Parts: sequence; structure tokens; C-alpha cells
Amino acid sequence: MKLQNIISTLALTAAVQGSPVKEYHEKHKHQEHKRDVLTVWVTEVVAGGSTNAPTTTDTQAAAGGSAGESVEVHTSIVSEGGSASAGQSGSATGSSQSASASGSSSADSSASYSGKGVAYSSYRDDGTCKDASTVKSDFQKLSGFELIRIYDTDCDIVNSVLGALTGSQKLFAGIYYLDKIQDSVDLLASAVKSNGGSWDKFYTISVGNELVNDGKSTVDQIGQAVNQARSALKSAGYSGKIVSVDTLTAVKNNPGLCQYSDYVAVNCHPFWDGSVTPDNAGTWLQQQISDIKTTCGGSKDVLITESGWPHQGQAYGKAVPSPANQKTAVDAISKSCGEQVILFDAYDDLWKNGGPYGVEKYWGLY
Repeated sequence: MKLQNIISTLALTAAVQGSPVKEYHEKHKHQEHKRDVLTVWVTEVVAGGSTNAPTTTDTQAAAGGSAGESVEVHTSIVSEGGSASAGQSGSATGSSQSASASGSSSADSSASYSGKGVAYSSYRDDGTCKDASTVKSDFQKLSGFELIRIYDTDCDIVNSVLGALTGSQKLFAGIYYLDKIQDSVDLLASAVKSNGGSWDKFYTISVGNELVNDGKSTVDQIGQAVNQARSALKSAGYSGKIVSVDTLTAVKNNPGLCQYSDYVAVNCHPFWDGSVTPDNAGTWLQQQISDIKTTCGGSKDVLITESGWPHQGQAYGKAVPSPANQKTAVDAISKSCGEQVILFDAYDDLWKNGGPYGVEKYWGLY
């Protein structure tokens, strides 16, 4: 793609800046393969002086891309040769340092964490599925968490996790694809049957993840999907809680999402605010919980279904990734509102793209 097309793409930032603020977080699923992807990085500035991490926008037509080409808009420096590197990105605050306050680039595997629960990925570093023995081994470090959150039913992960839960642990399960709800319910029911036939080990089943935030679904479509899942799950014998999950920002901008869930379930990361230091992560998150409860009418409980801090990557404003800062931030979250938070996440997701600021692989606690 030629330089003039890149410049045309950059012109789209005016439209981006006029859109509702969105939170960024890499999808917690395999990404669809794209051919000839050109990445253009753009910083979105939020009113009031704070920054908000950018979101991916498909701008193929506007940028003059040909068939088979796609363009991703993020924040970085683009060369005329058509390549862009996450390692070259910088924030609106002018901070672009590669951060590791403790001098280490790996999570502290000996650290002890606490919270309502922890998120868990079903994929190995190379993107292949974890088998049951790997899941059981991984869970040896997760016995202190009441809940384990997974995002979908692929990889036979529900069956593996049910077999690895210990003591009173419960599963926060997910149905990721809205066009495969019945298939996912069938897989959930099959796993239940293989593990004693009871749904008692399920704390909640979620429908979708950040789909309104990503512009992939409307509020009405989420409502229809939740109702479909509720009906299918009831027929399969499940009578527990059902929620949709989106970012806190998306729910604030689309309060109609509040009505479909049995309680308010939102992903919210202090790191992506850009103005929060690790020691203030808990206080900041506690305020967000209070705000979103008010947004949703005050009658429903709130559960933060993702929150944490990366231990490697580039700084985003005042938010600096490092093992020491991760430990400080997660401890602050646990102290302030840990019983309302599922920490993100158990282990690094090296199968993911690095994303803006190169942090997306490195949120693992262990």
C-alpha cells in the first residue's frame, strides 16, 4: 500500500475522535487470519486531558486497499514500506518507554494473589488447545481463587476445567460466538454429563465478550442473544446466573446493556486509563464499580470480570508495565475491592498479538 493511502487512512482519526470512547483489550480468542494486513497506529485523545487506548478499525475501502488487503488503525509510527511496529508506539502523553521497573520481563511466578476469581485461557503459547493434564497442572497455582473464568466452549475446556476444579471452586463459563449459542450450550451440557450431571459447579454463564465495545454487536443483538442462551440453557437444566460481558465504558455509553444480565458484568482495566499509577489501581477501580452501579440503576450487583496489570510492554501515560508494578496494582485491587473482581489473568497469553504498547501477551500473574 502506498504512502498516500496511509495518509488517507490517518484522516479517519477525526471520525474516531468524535466517536464514543472505547476501551481497548485484545480479544481473548484466536484472531481470524488476515492477508496483507497494514497496521496504522493512531492515538485517540479523550476530553479532560486523559487518554484512552485505541481500538481496531477496518478501513480498507477508505484507505484505498485492494481486495485481500485490510488496515488496522492503532497508534504507532508507519514507514513508507507499509510496515508498522507495536514497539514504535507512543501515547498522547508522550510516553513511549519500554517499561520494566524491576529489570525483569517475566511475571513473578512465586507471587501470591487473591481475588474473587481469575481468568484462564484454553490455549498454549502456540495457539493450540491445552489438554486436560495441562489444565490440571495449571490449576495447582489457582486453588486460592473462588472462581475460574473461561471465555468459550472450544478445546473441550469446560470438561477439562470441571475436572480440575478443587474444593468449593466454581466455573464462570462463557459462550463467545453469538451465532453458535446452541452448539455451545450442547457442549456445556455434555461436559456437565461427563462430570456427574450437576450444574452446581457453575457460578455464571456469560454471553459474548466486549462485542458492543468492538462494534460487532448492537445492544439489541446482545439482548436477543442473552434471551436465546437463557432459553437453551434452561432446557438443558441450567438455572443459574446469565450475563453479557462488555467493557465498563461500553456499558456506560450503552446503559441498555444493564437490563439483560442478572448482575452487571464488566471488564475494566486501570492500566488503560493512562492516568492511574499501580498503587492507586484499587481506589480507581472501586470508584468505577460505584459509577457503573449508578449507571445501571443501583439495584444490581457489579462484578468486574477482568482487571489486572501487564508485567511487560510499553508505558501508557502514567501506567507502566513491570513485574513490580503488576504486583503493586493487583495487591491494591485485591485490598480495595477484591471480592468484586476476577483478575486478568492466570498465565501469559503468548498466542496473542502484542497489540498497542506490546502488552497484550503479558498480563499473566504466574
